[in-house]
Amino acid sequence: MHHAFKLGEAEHNLELSRALIGYRLHLADGSVPVNLHLEDDGTAVLTVNGHSEKVLVATRGDDVFIHLDGVAYQLRYEHPLQRLAAQSTGSAEDLVRAPMPGSLVAVNIKPGQIVARGEALLVMESMKMETTIIAPRDGVIEAVHFAVGQTFDRDALLLGLEAVATEGKKS
Repeated sequence: MHHAFKLGEAEHNLELSRALIGYRLHLADGSVPVNLHLEDDGTAVLTVNGHSEKVLVATRGDDVFIHLDGVAYQLRYEHPLQRLAAQSTGSAEDLVRAPMPGSLVAVNIKPGQIVARGEALLVMESMKMETTIIAPRDGVIEAVHFAVGQTFDRDALLLGLEAVATEGKKS
C-alpha cells in the first residue's frame, strides 16, 4: 500500500505491506521488516530490520509525534488526493491543536505575525519531553490561546492561523 508522509518539510513516499508480524517497508533495492510494539508503560518498541529502539509515540489525527533518542519528530500522513488539492490551492489547517496533554514552555510568535511553513511557533512539554510545534503552512497568526506555564489537554486549540492577504484579499 502506498503512503505519503512528511517529516519536517521533506515528503517521503513509502510502500508498506502487511507481514506475519508487523509490516514490510519496500525500498528501491528490496524490503525490510518493521514493527511497532506498544509496551504497558505507554512507550513503544520500534523494530526495523532486526534493530530495536524504545520510542514514545503520540498521535493526533494524521499527525504522529515520535520521541527517539531525545529528539522529537513529527510525521504527518497525507492522503494523495488531499496533497494534490493542497498543492493546487495552498490550503491547509487553520487550527493548530495540542498533540498530547502538556504545558507551554515557549511562545515564539504573536497575533498578526506572518509565519512560514515549518517555522517554530510554540514549544510544549509533556512527560518531561519538549516538542516544538511548527507552522503547518504559511500564514498569519490569528490568535494564541495559551500562555507560557499554562496546561492543556490533548487536542486543545493552541493557536489559529489564517491565510496571508494577497492583493487586498485573503487567499
